[in-house]
Amino acid sequence: MTKGLSLFEKRRRRNRTALKARGSGRPRLSIHRSGQHIYAQVIDDAEGKTLAAASTLDKDVRGKAGANKEAAAEVGKRVAEAAKKAGVTQVVFDRGGFLFHGRVKALADAAREGGLEF
Repeated sequence: MTKGLSLFEKRRRRNRTALKARGSGRPRLSIHRSGQHIYAQVIDDAEGKTLAAASTLDKDVRGKAGANKEAAAEVGKRVAEAAKKAGVTQVVFDRGGFLFHGRVKALADAAREGGLEF
């Protein structure tokens, strides 16, 4: 029996609560990373729909990418392109409890270069 939430879960909850408070209705760029892959989605929380998504599991990225910063940067570019096609330019960045360094930072920087503002 667990007594409470893990530090990761606490950080994730605290981050999402802060985003909802100052998000002002903008879509959320949500990140998830595992040991082998990284995933990014642009989510409209008002409608509960995913507007754009990209990951290292995409066919174009899968063979040449792994769990590294270059792959994360490629995913960031792809999610920015998909979001622009969906008409989204401003988002709030939801790092989902992950610390902002390494692959998460590389993805965020590439998404900014791709045209997303956050």
